[in-house]
Amino acid sequence: MLELANIDLRSDPQAREYVKVEVVAVVFAPAAGELISREGPNRYRAGDALITGSTGDRWSVSRERFDLKYEPVAPGLPGGDGPHRAKPLPVLARQMAEPFTIAREAGGDLLKGLAHDWVMQYAPGDYGVVENARFQQVYRAQFDRLP
Repeated sequence: MLELANIDLRSDPQAREYVKVEVVAVVFAPAAGELISREGPNRYRAGDALITGSTGDRWSVSRERFDLKYEPVAPGLPGGDGPHRAKPLPVLARQMAEPFTIAREAGGDLLKGLAHDWVMQYAPGDYGVVENARFQQVYRAQFDRLP
């Protein structure tokens, strides 16, 4: 299995920018805990967002990152449980040809991807893994990057 570490998709010619188009269900965690996603463990702190995507997948997002990436669907209010829409922010993604692992962040949860799944880079040092079928349903190509 390929172990990815310290990668930067900004300089990877096989990576492209994509935008998530999805409404998700959100509950803010009342206490610290862990949920297990298809890709691996997701530890969270009190106040972090526990998300269920449109495909049934579950994951957590830190409160700090959540507010930057999602907005409530009317009549919801910021900071409240309920449906939220992904903001149209470009992320870098690359489809992998073989099984791989990557940490969500330095020292963070180790995620696993299968062949044809996607490694995501939300910001330098901030990674995710998305199953290929889910990726095809919720991500749209932004535009080709220049070399």
